[in-house]
Amino acid sequence: MRTTKSLLALALSSALLTACNNTAPQTTQVETAPVVEAEQKAQTESERLNAFFEKVFMDGVMRSPQTQTYLGIRQDYDKWDDFTEESAADDLQFTKDSLAALDQFDYDKLDAQTKISYQLFKQSLERQIVGFKWRHHNYPVNQMFGTHSNIPSFMINQHIVSDAKEAADYVARLNGVQTVMEQLVEQLKIREQKGIIAPDFVFPHVIRDSQNLITGAPFTEGDDSTLLADFKGKVDKLDISDESKKDLIANAEKALLESVQPGYQHLIDYLIELEPKSTHDAGAWKFPEGAEYYNQALKKTTTTNLTADEIHEIGLSEVARIHNEMREIKDKVGFKGDLQAFMQFMRTDKQFYYPNTEEGKQRYLDEATFWIDDMKARLDELFLVKPKADLVVKRVEAFREQSAGKAFYNRPAPDGSRPGIYYANLYDMEAMPTYQLEALAYHEGIPGHHMQLAISQELEGIPTFRKFGSYTAYSEGWGLYSELVPKEIGLYENPYADFGRLAMELWRACRLVVDTGMHTKKWTREQSLAYYVDNTPNAKSDAVKMVERHAVMPSQATAYKVGMLEILRMREMAKTELGDKFDIREFHDVYLKNGPLPLDIMNTMMENYIKEKKGA
Repeated sequence: MRTTKSLLALALSSALLTACNNTAPQTTQVETAPVVEAEQKAQTESERLNAFFEKVFMDGVMRSPQTQTYLGIRQDYDKWDDFTEESAADDLQFTKDSLAALDQFDYDKLDAQTKISYQLFKQSLERQIVGFKWRHHNYPVNQMFGTHSNIPSFMINQHIVSDAKEAADYVARLNGVQTVMEQLVEQLKIREQKGIIAPDFVFPHVIRDSQNLITGAPFTEGDDSTLLADFKGKVDKLDISDESKKDLIANAEKALLESVQPGYQHLIDYLIELEPKSTHDAGAWKFPEGAEYYNQALKKTTTTNLTADEIHEIGLSEVARIHNEMREIKDKVGFKGDLQAFMQFMRTDKQFYYPNTEEGKQRYLDEATFWIDDMKARLDELFLVKPKADLVVKRVEAFREQSAGKAFYNRPAPDGSRPGIYYANLYDMEAMPTYQLEALAYHEGIPGHHMQLAISQELEGIPTFRKFGSYTAYSEGWGLYSELVPKEIGLYENPYADFGRLAMELWRACRLVVDTGMHTKKWTREQSLAYYVDNTPNAKSDAVKMVERHAVMPSQATAYKVGMLEILRMREMAKTELGDKFDIREFHDVYLKNGPLPLDIMNTMMENYIKEKKGA
């Protein structure tokens, strides 16, 4: 189950999670001119098709109240998406109708850029149709994400309250939570009937996080609960009478007690009932037609034709290479002992960790901000195009920090009302070594995801659906590549920081081995955990979270290293072909200026750039 419904809105569910800002946006970049007017002006097949793209994109957005909110549109601001089977079937028909309409355009009459859009749009539609078969091959609630955690995250970070109406809409959404939870439980029951039940370790995480949301006032004694505290904070800033504020808060408390609490309790009760039916098995091989599903997932994630065995072998090779580079750093700093001993030293020595105090956590955030700001000053060396949106560094919120990943990025609002956010999870400071701080800031912030995703939605001259497209290997490959690029311009002056960069690359190489091991070779959770502990300097808690992530997101973790290797291969191709004409800024421009693309299409774009450059 997703947080957005339509074929085009699907790509937005994770990529458009952005931070709350209590300033109401004046405009939104995703608003489009009336399609009728666009079609009247269209004189070429490309213009007609681009008008069609905008219409279908906006039709998809308007089918999803939550996607509207992500994009700053307030039309259905009091509603949630519909997650029923009937709605899923309706979405499928919408997809099929869109594909049939697309086939009416004459591909041969399109210009080059619109041909790319045609290919991407058609591919997306076809994948959604094929993927309908596998729509239940997932866990709608797990320790990484899910409806139970999306509801508070969405209300806190997305539902801006700039006037009394929007506050009332907030309350209306609280009143709708019980229905959402009922639909969620129905989806879980469908999966239960098919034998698709999350591994046993998932249940305590989800039950705990759900209970956290209904703890505190007005549910129990003590401080305000997460949602009540958020609502009070937003209402308090409104320019309305105290009496109106009091009424709104009373209505919110009533909705929390009569909708949110029974909704979450319904989920908790069902999960407690379902938990005994779960097993320790964590691989996709246990699903109905599990092997076929995983192969399809790998192809979608990597946008390559690499098999599971090929990816496994690439991972083993990369692990060996990185280990050798780590040994060089070990010798450089004068450490006496083998690589395993050096990893243990890096894992445990107190000099590499800030204290688990508010001061230690703030120091971490301050240093991450420093490296991002430092990199901003170097961007002209590497890029021709730069993002307009700002970037901030924040801690993961308390209600989800125990189960959330160690770091992630949320892109800015299209209308400029919210900045991009690099979230650092500081729940366990021993899982956030300072020697990885620099590389992590580059990956999640600049020149990583912020450069890529903010630039993508700010592009002009391409259809809106391409600005918000989602190809994991494209985006995560860029994130990992962005850890390497600063070293190439002289950063990572501290050898321990360079070791941290290698440690993070090693982590992604191990993912290739473990993901394929778990999902095709039936590696147990313990085998998978041991591989990370034996081959990386990361904390064991990192390994536990990573193995649990593999279990609930089959194939996703393979995208990082496969994507990075493909970028490096294309860059080497451009260097070899262009010689003295090679310009790293132009190479990056080609990668970023067309929006997210599958790697096979990106390779074609790069080959075309090389031909044009050589001809010039």
